[in-house]
Amino acid sequence: MSKTKDLTEISISVALAIICRFIKIWEMPQGGAVSFTMVPIIFIAIKRGAFSGTLTGAIYGFLSAIFHGTIFHPMSIFLDYIFAFSVLGIAGLFGKHTCGIIFGCIFAVMARFIFSYISGITIFADFVPIGQNIYLYSFLYQSAYLFPQLIIVIVIMLTIHNKFPMMLKL
Repeated sequence: MSKTKDLTEISISVALAIICRFIKIWEMPQGGAVSFTMVPIIFIAIKRGAFSGTLTGAIYGFLSAIFHGTIFHPMSIFLDYIFAFSVLGIAGLFGKHTCGIIFGCIFAVMARFIFSYISGITIFADFVPIGQNIYLYSFLYQSAYLFPQLIIVIVIMLTIHNKFPMMLKL
């Protein structure tokens, strides 16, 4: 495939992710939301591979931090945006078959969870209610929006795989 086509698909996916950011099922009080934002990023990762998915996530994360981000600390730019969305590219390491798509989505969202969890126990520690275990609080907070997003991503990616398989071809 041509580099022009690669860059075009990455750019379209970043634009779709930005649009999907505004379509929220629900939003958490200190950031994070159940939305469709991860779908275009993981789609590119599965279609074009881990590098393209990581690049798509990094660009989206950077743009999201700059234009829509709530930055509580400079490290938040990396943990909550750039790293958290870049790591979604690992979905591209598992292949385009059904099990690969499922495992790719699971590992990608788990990797994003790790960055969000670290951010929760370091940057957002002041938001934890008095008497609450910070580690448990961050785990439950991140799970509250990332687990539903994982289900959404798996369902959409498997639907694309089963109903529109040509979309995943290079």
